[in-house]
Amino acid sequence: MSRLQIVVEKASDWSSYHPSEDLILAKDYLKQPISAGEEERTQVINLCRSYRYLGTGYYVSLLAEARGHKVVPSVRTLNDLRRRSLYGVDVEDLNQRFSRMQKQVALDSDEFEILVCFGETDYEPLRDIARQVFEAFPCPILKIGFEREGRWRIESVRPGSLASLEDDQEDRFAAALDRYSKTVWRNRRSRRRYRYDIAMLHDPAEQLPPSNRKALKSFISAGKELGIEVDLITRADYARLAEYDALFIRETTSLDHHTYRFANRAEKEGMVVVDDPTSILRCTNKIYLADLLKSRKIATPKTEILYRDEPGSLQAVADSLGFPIVLKVPDGSFSRGVVKAEDAAALKSAADALFQQSALLLAQEFMPTDYDWRIGIFNREPIYACQYYMSRGHWQIYNHGAKKGSDRSGGFKTMPVREVPAEVIKTALRATAPIGSGLYGVDLKQSGERVVVIEVNDNPNVDAGVEDVYLGEDLYRRIMSEFLRRLERKRLGTP
Repeated sequence: MSRLQIVVEKASDWSSYHPSEDLILAKDYLKQPISAGEEERTQVINLCRSYRYLGTGYYVSLLAEARGHKVVPSVRTLNDLRRRSLYGVDVEDLNQRFSRMQKQVALDSDEFEILVCFGETDYEPLRDIARQVFEAFPCPILKIGFEREGRWRIESVRPGSLASLEDDQEDRFAAALDRYSKTVWRNRRSRRRYRYDIAMLHDPAEQLPPSNRKALKSFISAGKELGIEVDLITRADYARLAEYDALFIRETTSLDHHTYRFANRAEKEGMVVVDDPTSILRCTNKIYLADLLKSRKIATPKTEILYRDEPGSLQAVADSLGFPIVLKVPDGSFSRGVVKAEDAAALKSAADALFQQSALLLAQEFMPTDYDWRIGIFNREPIYACQYYMSRGHWQIYNHGAKKGSDRSGGFKTMPVREVPAEVIKTALRATAPIGSGLYGVDLKQSGERVVVIEVNDNPNVDAGVEDVYLGEDLYRRIMSEFLRRLERKRLGTP
């Protein structure tokens, strides 16, 4: 069974709220006997008056984690909130988001504070910021301080307590707690039918998702065969994440995106994560990847870096690469942010446009081929191989400028890994080795005996009717089997 335990320091702290069978005093929770091998999954909401280091509230979170309970706030969150130096980077990112909302915050004072209960606030203009702060520092009650020095910025993020709430705030807290506790836990089950639970993050509205609907269903079916329950979740389910044993991202990733926050949070919770934050970081930025591949002497198209503050370098790049030149925005995906320049005028025009998005651009020699190789690799082993053909009348696989109803992408050919030229497989494996052991899609070009890496994608496509044409349902079983292997090793404490 799954159960919820709400921990308070004193019974009087709960006097304003309805009695609950989930309520337990901190001293009783700390003395609670531990049942070895219990099947119940326990979520703990720690509402102690203070979370100071080595205080009662701190020990509630600490022992909850030791017992395998999912606790809010976690010890990591408490440490981050206590030491501003640790959360400065997160707050700086939030400040950038907040700066886009300046016009909505019209106050006479140069400082103010909002109350956030489980990511909710009654101040409408800042509801999105409140949710993002809670995602960064999951804590039942947060007080976010803002100050204005020319423009508004987040000055502080600190935990609050039940005892400090006013009457109207108590009502808001009770409603937020009710919504949170219902969201965190799905319908309670009399017993777990599966050994493990995996959250599969997807976006039902995404136009070019990494897995289509049929593929998602195949992942779910493959999981069930192995004793794993796979749940489809969306970005709205961030609060539920700690309920699961693993996270499988099936949504296009980006660093400045909720997919990265999900991956980062899951890793902090000790979950199995595919793809992990490090893989996302190393794959999503083509500038980083180009430097990484070059340092490992892995073959790529001839590549140069363009800098926005050095406009004179365009001619040097043209002299080095010759025309046509392919320009890329570092974090583009599915052929977006990629332009082919046929001459110097087109190069300057394309660079001026793309520099609006990034201070650095990638410039590469143009290598015309009929198709690109895509080698799928998981846990340092090739699991599928495809040839993606260029879109009809276009030089890329995806033609985003094509008219609606026409061919926006080229054809494909899926084949056994054993039929792929050995040099292609070898180069793909070398390209992923310095990145990690996650699930990657390596794009390569082959011209005669020359094989080069175009890019390495985290979270690659696994679509029904494309990547699974050769292996069929076995492709999904192989991927889910690797999740099971990692979950079992984690349970046993083996590296």
